[in-house]
Amino acid sequence: MDPRIPIALDERLTADAAAWLADAVARVGEDPAAVRGVFPAVGRRCGRGPLIAGWTVADAARARLLAALPLSGAALAEEIAALHRYGDSAEQRAVLRSLALLEDTDASFADRGLPLVRAALRSNDTDLIESALGPYAARHLDAEGYRQAVLKSVFCGIPLARIAGLTERADRELARMLADFAHERVAAGRDVPADVWPVVRAHPGTLEASGLPAETGSPSPDRREAAVRALAAFSATATAPAPAGAA
Repeated sequence: MDPRIPIALDERLTADAAAWLADAVARVGEDPAAVRGVFPAVGRRCGRGPLIAGWTVADAARARLLAALPLSGAALAEEIAALHRYGDSAEQRAVLRSLALLEDTDASFADRGLPLVRAALRSNDTDLIESALGPYAARHLDAEGYRQAVLKSVFCGIPLARIAGLTERADRELARMLADFAHERVAAGRDVPADVWPVVRAHPGTLEASGLPAETGSPSPDRREAAVRALAAFSATATAPAPAGAA
């Protein structure tokens, strides 16, 4: 979790909300089952407005409750999974955003939250997908799972800058997948999201191998024009820093 978030939360809470949250944290610390009652009430008692770094006030308050749970390992994972299973989308988002914090607090939690990440990635809820692709997913998704998550984000219109770990984990295979995706878009006469190009450019040859440049000679005007626009956007990334580990 961004260390600014707890500070920002304390600055945003009213006196009544702060008192309620402090009492809720104390109750959860004494009795883990208490979280089931207070977790859904957070939005109403603390607020739902935006905070920083994509978090809301309710996200941060719920993360504080989860961090107060006196559980570890499998027991913690079980309680978190239940909150996620029975919660609404806002509660599920808060659980997903809190996974890295829970692991930082309790190393035995480790990869036990991965089923929740995978469930979010199977959904079509862009808010949940984005929330799932934080530092926890960047640490624990295997290479194929991470690549597929990035590709789904592109399909769903989620900016790649919001995906944790992309600079470190973008590899040649991901670049190939994104170049192929770009070619498919061009072949349909559609524009390509500009944020795929830095990843593709970082791995020379992947754009050419996709066949996209040849589309400038297509008999279809829509394909030709889409290819010209895509190649211009690709060229505009020439001065951008390449992701670490690029070949």
